[in-house]
Amino acid sequence: MPSGEIVPDTIAAIATPAGRGGIGIVRVSGPKVPAIAKAVIGRLPEPRVALNCAFRDAQGERVDEGVVLYFKAPHSYTGDEVLELQGHGGPVVLHAVLGAVLDAGARMAGPGEFTRRAFLNDRLDLAQAEAVADLIDAASREAARSALRSLEGDFSAVIAGLVAALTELRALTEAMLDFPDEEVDPLHRDDAGRRLGQLRASLEEVIAKSRQGSLLRAGIHAVLAGRPNVGKSSLLNRLAGAERAIVTALPGTTRDALRESILIEGVPIVIVDTAGLRESRDEVERLGMERTREEMARADVLLVILEADDPSPPQGPLPEAVTRINVINKIDLVAGAVAGRQGNEVHVSARTGAGLDALRAAVLEAAGWTTRGETVFLARERHLRALSAARVHLETAASRLSQWELFAEELRLAQEALSEISGRLSADDLLGEIFSRFCIGK
Repeated sequence: MPSGEIVPDTIAAIATPAGRGGIGIVRVSGPKVPAIAKAVIGRLPEPRVALNCAFRDAQGERVDEGVVLYFKAPHSYTGDEVLELQGHGGPVVLHAVLGAVLDAGARMAGPGEFTRRAFLNDRLDLAQAEAVADLIDAASREAARSALRSLEGDFSAVIAGLVAALTELRALTEAMLDFPDEEVDPLHRDDAGRRLGQLRASLEEVIAKSRQGSLLRAGIHAVLAGRPNVGKSSLLNRLAGAERAIVTALPGTTRDALRESILIEGVPIVIVDTAGLRESRDEVERLGMERTREEMARADVLLVILEADDPSPPQGPLPEAVTRINVINKIDLVAGAVAGRQGNEVHVSARTGAGLDALRAAVLEAAGWTTRGETVFLARERHLRALSAARVHLETAASRLSQWELFAEELRLAQEALSEISGRLSADDLLGEIFSRFCIGK
């Protein structure tokens, strides 16, 4: 190892969830793995060969037995020496095995520290590292598929393609600056404009797919609002497929927000039932209505529930900045009423279920979900910010085609914004923020 290079310490953690289970895993990573293996199991196993043996503490007392796997650097998840002790999944036993590993020279790993080492050792780029956490936290099969695609490098490959195209355009522009020639200039300007147009079109496609993926990752917050007894709780129960909310003929039954998570076409949606909005002297009901207004302000989609035979709006103002759908309920009480989408309204019956499919489709459309079978990228907020910054710089570059120095600078800034996604230009404080949200042991 070169003189002055810092040798990483050896980290360890329980890599399986808290609680009891048939199997529990203690993961160890770092240069002391060979010595720790000899101290805990008496030998260093052959790489990638499962070994059944006893686990012993510093006093030589047997604390468990199970299967051991050794991964020699750099052919491991982290890129360092890695040892996995797979024993019984009881909390007491697992902590005894972890204690033996710590006594042998390891230290406790922090949240996400194994994956951070994989990133620092170039086993994963930053987008792939974040996909590990997204795969663990996926709330639907569609989200899990998208996270897996990002982990396998699909998102990174698309970003790398944009960066490569930007690099090529920057090289041509810099050559133009270094070797000015009036005869070449018009040709270069036309070629640069064409290349820039292609880049902008490709970036827009990535942004669209990333926004779709962000819905899979974060889900949609849909709030039911309206006067008392318009059928908000009945609609929640219908959408959830179970009797989650109490439904009575008495107005004001719902006093607090009731949340239910559902899936529509693989997209996670949190439906929130709220207190009815009306004039009331009841202190508890008024507090419930205050919470209703707070929920409405935070909604991605606001479902304003109205009665088919009396479509009076709820008491008080509705937030203007929130996407709104007017839902006309109780059409089963009106002769000749037709269920489904009608202009800006969706006509439904919570009692019979008529029009519910149209309502589900309207919620997805209002939230911006339009993908049908195509690849989406499970983007995080920082990815969307970086993509938006790159878009702004490319837009500015398009207006600077006759000013080569300014044109080149905007291209450079766009490339920097995109490079932040893969982590090529990430600051240490950003890395700390990202990996602190991981679970310990990953």
